[in-house]
Amino acid sequence: MGCVMNSDLQDGGVLGAVLAGGLSRRMGGKDKSALLLSGQPLIGHVLDRIRGQVSEIVINASEDLDRFGEYGLGIVPDISGDGKVEGFGGPLVGILSVLEWAAAERPAVALVATFPTDTPLLPLDFVDRAGRALNAEKAEFACAVSGQRVHPVVALWPVEIRHRLRSIVVEDGLRRVDRLLDLFRTARVEYPDLPVDPFFNINKPGDLAEGEQLLARLTV
Repeated sequence: MGCVMNSDLQDGGVLGAVLAGGLSRRMGGKDKSALLLSGQPLIGHVLDRIRGQVSEIVINASEDLDRFGEYGLGIVPDISGDGKVEGFGGPLVGILSVLEWAAAERPAVALVATFPTDTPLLPLDFVDRAGRALNAEKAEFACAVSGQRVHPVVALWPVEIRHRLRSIVVEDGLRRVDRLLDLFRTARVEYPDLPVDPFFNINKPGDLAEGEQLLARLTV
């Protein structure tokens, strides 16, 4: 796969996708995207952080798609029910679903940026930095790193990667998104994790209180 040219960042824009299909087991099965942080749903914080970085935003989910109707955005369901994927597929299936949707519905778009719905402190320059890293390193996709921790769901994907990804996900049954780091040439976009980790995520009820404190310290 060749590198992504700078023109690809402009010609069809970059499609942003919020992955909201998690099971939220550690939240007791509650819809994590709707949990309130400083009076706003988590997904609202994510949308605010990425809106200026992409040309269009869609929401990916595995079920109960109507709950996102208030946001007025495109909804991309997981590829299932047609023999491709059985049961809950996790973020890797969500990523593949968005890439295939983009290829079919937005053929001018060459790049898709993905973000989980539980990361309310996302950096405002990730897409730009990830695009530069793709070119500089001739990588197959770019993902975020903070401190020593890799965040493969916060990533920038060339739409053309969907062919290999489909084989790995559908035919081989891979579900662990971190395994992609061993299978693809990956550019790592590094950020400091202090004083605030921009990829702090809300996994359990106690994280909401910490998130409130971090959000108050966020300056940009």
